[in-house]
Formats: sequence, structure tokens, C-alpha cells
Amino acid sequence: MPTIIIRGEKKEYTKGTTFEKIAEEYQVAYTDRIGLVIFNGKIRELMKKVEKDGVLSFITMKDAIGHQSYARTAIMMMIRAVHDIAETKEPVRVKVEFTIGYGYFCRVSGLGELSQDFIDRLNKRMQQMITDNIPITKHVYPVDDATEIFRRQGMLDKVDLFRYRRSSEVNVYRLDGFCDYFYGYMLPSTGYVSVCRVEKYKDGMLLVLPPQSRPAELVSFAERDKLFEQLRLSNEWGEKVGIDNVGELNDAICSGEIGDMILVQEALQERRIGQIAERIYESKDVKFVMIAGPSSSGKTTFSHRLSIQLRSYGLMPHPISLDNYFKNRDQTPRDAEGNYNFECLEAIDVEQFNQDMTNLLRGERVEMPTFNFLTGKREMKGDFLQLGREDVLVIEGIHGLNDKMSYTLPSASKFKIYISALTTLNIDSHNRISTTDERLLRRIVRDARTRGATAKHTIGMWGSVRAGEEQNIFPFQESADEMFNSAQIYELSVLKQYAEPLLFRIDKNEPEYYEAKRLLKFLDYFIGVDSTRLPQNSICREFVGGSCFNV
Repeated sequence: MPTIIIRGEKKEYTKGTTFEKIAEEYQVAYTDRIGLVIFNGKIRELMKKVEKDGVLSFITMKDAIGHQSYARTAIMMMIRAVHDIAETKEPVRVKVEFTIGYGYFCRVSGLGELSQDFIDRLNKRMQQMITDNIPITKHVYPVDDATEIFRRQGMLDKVDLFRYRRSSEVNVYRLDGFCDYFYGYMLPSTGYVSVCRVEKYKDGMLLVLPPQSRPAELVSFAERDKLFEQLRLSNEWGEKVGIDNVGELNDAICSGEIGDMILVQEALQERRIGQIAERIYESKDVKFVMIAGPSSSGKTTFSHRLSIQLRSYGLMPHPISLDNYFKNRDQTPRDAEGNYNFECLEAIDVEQFNQDMTNLLRGERVEMPTFNFLTGKREMKGDFLQLGREDVLVIEGIHGLNDKMSYTLPSASKFKIYISALTTLNIDSHNRISTTDERLLRRIVRDARTRGATAKHTIGMWGSVRAGEEQNIFPFQESADEMFNSAQIYELSVLKQYAEPLLFRIDKNEPEYYEAKRLLKFLDYFIGVDSTRLPQNSICREFVGGSCFNV
């Protein structure tokens, strides 16, 4: 019998015992439900069986990987339930388009307009599936066999995706006779999805799931109309260039259309930046353009491109980084672990910023500070500024949308812009690409190029960065006057060749290895694109290098 080491203790189990059975034995020691295990350094689904000796640890729904598995399983249940209750002879298709808050926005084709009665029946069916605790099984097929399975089910986006599959095998999950493919791990049965809810929303529906921090609790959904509109607009952009998923992107690359696709994407973004500049110009009282967004959203390049557009209207933009108003290092607050907390508002000298901006608004001449990141101190280098009639300040920083950052400035003098990489490109109809993943890959590449940081370091600090965003950025996004989506349909194919060598350097004994492995598997779906094709002012160049701007 195999000997398993769990929490420092040795135990023997009969060969063929499932990891689920072992997890049930140890569940009492964990507040949150166990969803996966790590066995001999590899993540394993609970439906897998013990075949040899090893060391075992547990992953709960409160861990990122466990929470992601919860979401995938809920999505599969929802798709299965839609097919169960659909009363139509027409083919029914479910597309998971993007996330809004803690929900997944989905559209259903083949049913016409979704009724509340349909949503009610869908929720009832999913609750029944939870009660019935239906097994989810995993089967490994050769690529050709898997392709034929999905061709018969009408999932042609998966057929197209597998054309570029480098592996000879595909994992196919089966739920009550329904087959699907998912990028990532799954839970062993429907009963593990303890809470979920489907709501009618806009022209589709929203699958609401618990947040990672509270994996057994649904939270109320907050309307995010501006964010939704930007995501909808991004979908339209994808339609204009004929690319909705990774298979179609790879088709465009292989057919030699990538050059035109890049130019169209860049033109669409430039037009959008021009529209924002026009609004600012028409708002005659605006003197402060406040730009904020999460890490690696492309704020710096966007600020430069916006400034050029503003100049075309006769305005004189002056870029200002809120980073230059950092408090001296010895005054910087620390987090619970004792590390400097650069993400919080208290790390900024808010009073000095407001004093300087108020003086500028009065027409006074002000000496602007520069923060020296090597010494950890603000410096005055004789950089004086005075606002004339056509002058505007383009201010970039994570707290730009927070009115506490600019509390002395009149509302009419401020124009707020939220920017983020809101990718709506999907792997296929049921597997969306996380906007967080795109930003993380951007940051890994940029940190290595500009700061000499390893991928291990960037991944290791990503959790605290995300926590700072949840507290300091996302709550203020709907207060923006405009939103800008910096994601580019082609960019993951460009980032791929820069990110992969950095990720491969992470040793399998490091805690960041599992995230690196996941990202490598994700990048494997993409065919690479040479960065020399990118225009010099592309937002993507802020990360891979070669920008005409100082970024």
C-alpha cells in the first residue's frame, strides 16, 4: 500500500484511493472546502487516484487555484443546465464573455431574448445539480478524437483551437453526458459548487459566484455600467477585425493577416484616444486630467498619446506622475507584514500635492518635485511650472480617481480617466482570458526589462499588488468620466516569446512555480508574433521595449 505523508505524518492508503477520499478525512482541519491537492509537487484533481508513495498537501477554495476551479466547474454546470432546459429545436450556444465584479457575463444564442422565467428555471436546475452532486469525470483523448467529439457537439471554436495544439492529447471533462474542454483544473462533482446564482443582466445573463476571500458566500452585485460598456465596445472591436478567440487569432497569424490586424487595432485605439481628447477640449474648465488604473494597464503610454491628441486641439499638456509626491521612505506606511505599503493613499503627500495644484490653478509659479527611488526621497531640481490659458496637467497615478487625492480642486477642473487592459479575447466560447493574467504577463516582461526583476519576484508580489488595486483603484472606476481599454487583441502573441524564458527560470521547488506553470500552459495556445511589427507608439511597447516614448 502506498505511504502518503500528510501534515508531517505517514499514512498508508489502498492503491487506487481517490484524493477526494483523503481530502474528506482531513476536511475538518480546514475552514474552507478542499478542492485540489498537491501530490509530490504537482497539482492533482480530487478525482485522481493514489498510485504510489508521496507527499500530499491540500488546496482550498480560498486559494487562487481552488477558486478558479470553482468558477470553471460552475460555468460547466451552467452550460449543461442551459441545454437541459432549452425548449427549442435550434442549436443553443453559451458564450462566456467577460467578468463584471464577481460575475461572469454570458450570452445565449438560439433562444431569442432571455426571459425571467428562463432564468428562474435555470437557477432551479443548477440548484438541483448541486443537490444531486453529479460526478464530473475526466478523460484523456488523442487530439483527433477530441476534435471529433466537439465537432459533433457543434463546438467549432474548440475544433479550431485544437488545430494549433502542440500536445498530442486533450483533457475532456464529462458531466451527465455533456462533454467540454476547460483550460485548468476542475472539481470532482457538482456538489462542490455550494453557492451560485444566475441573474438576467443587460442583453445576457450574469453567473454570480463567491469572491475568493469568502468562497462560501455570495455578495450583492454592484452595477458597473461604464465598465460594461467598455467591455461591450471591446467585443465590437474584436468583431471588426474578425477575431473573437485564440483559434481565430492564430488563423490570422498563419494566414499572414497579422500586419493589417495590428494596424487596425492601433487605429481603433488611436481613434478612441482622440475621442477622449475631444471631450477634454470641449470641457473648457478642465485643467487637471486625472488618469488611474491598475498595475501594467499602460497608463504611461496612454498619457503620452493622449497628450499628443490634446496638442492637436491647441492645448498644452504637462505630464505629472503622482509617484513624484511619494512621501520620503522613512515616512512611508508599512503593511501587516512590515513591508512598505506604496499602494495606499497615505504613502502620498496628499497635502503637498493639493497645495501645489491649487497654487497652479491660481496662476502661480510652482516648483515641481521629483522622487528619487534610489534614495527614497523627494528632490527639488528647479523644475518650475505655471499654467497659462491653454495649459492642462495630465496627472497619472493609482489614486487619480480618488477625490481624497485632489480634495481641494473644484470638480469642474478635473477630468477623470480609468484605464485597464480589459481583454475580451477568449480561448474559446467557454474559456475566457483573465484580464489579470494579461496584466501579470505585461508586468513580468516589463519588470525584467526595466528593473532586472525575476518572474519569481513579480509573481511573488502580485498578490499584494492585486490587494492594493481592490482597495485603492477598483472602487473608484465608475466615477471616471471616461474609460479606456488598453488591451490589444494580438499582444499575448507578442508577449509570449518574452515571458516564456522568464517563466521557465522558476524552479519547481519555488512556491511561484505553480503559477508559472499555469501561465506557460496558457501561452502555449498562442502562435508568437515578432514585436518588430509593432508601431513605436504602441501601448505594447511599454512592456516589450522599443517605444518612442520615455517609458
